[in-house]
Parts: sequence; C-alpha cells; structure tokens
Amino acid sequence: MRAIAIRTAVTLCLAAALAAAAGAPSSAGPATPASPVAQRQAVPVLVDCLWHTDVRPADFTLACGDGNSRLTSLKWSQWGTETATAEGVNMVNDCKPYCAAGAFHSYPVTVRLSDPKPWKKHPQTERYSRITLVYPGSRPDIYGPTVTYPLWD
Repeated sequence: MRAIAIRTAVTLCLAAALAAAAGAPSSAGPATPASPVAQRQAVPVLVDCLWHTDVRPADFTLACGDGNSRLTSLKWSQWGTETATAEGVNMVNDCKPYCAAGAFHSYPVTVRLSDPKPWKKHPQTERYSRITLVYPGSRPDIYGPTVTYPLWD
C-alpha cells in the first residue's frame, strides 16, 4: 500500500512539473520573430536535388532528373560568404547510343559556387545560386572550357 502511495505521489509531481514547464511564460517576454538577416547562417549552403543543404560536399549531382552529370571527389579549398572553390571530377554520361546504354567519362574540373541568395524554401538560409565549371583539359564534346549554370531554388 505504501509503495502505491509513493508511486502515485511521484507520478503527480512529475505531471505537475511537466505542466508547469509547458505552460510557464518565458522570462524574456513575449516572443518576437528575429529578422531573417539575424537568423541567416554564417556561410551559404549548397542545396542538392532532394532539397538537403550541405557545406563542402564530397559529391554533388548536377543533372537531378537522370543523374547523367555529377561532381565527385570534391576537395574544397575555400568556402566563404561570397564564393566557394573546389577541385574535383565531373562524371558525364555520353548517352551513346542512348543514356541508359551510355558510358560515364571522367573530366577534371574546377568548381566555383557564387551569387549567394536567400533560399525560397527557407528564406533564413543563404544558398549559392550559381555554379561555374572550368575544364583545364579534356571536357565533354558539347561543353565549352567554362560552363555556368543557375542552381535550383
């Protein structure tokens, strides 16, 4: 009988503590939303095909629809508030005779991210909005030595 009374008392104390914590007013006063600038991250992020954010990713898919162009082995030398720079490999499917039967080819590439802007999905998050690929040697036939793309929002 005594054990039941102690267990009941402990349960009631825990329930009261939880209720007080849940309903307790903040000592900081009423909640006011911070400005989007104050909430923004220190450095921009890279948004991938699945809407995940990343900083200094090792791999990044450029062709979200079919995966026929992706960056691999990325080694970031700089990731700042305005730009980010990496060396890596661009794996590109030649799609010959068609993409499902094509072969992937590796091309050394310098990657530059730039033009940070607020992300429409989460305006408090800055994301790079432009990617530039520079091919120092061989490159896919249809690419120039430098290619710039807007990144999705």
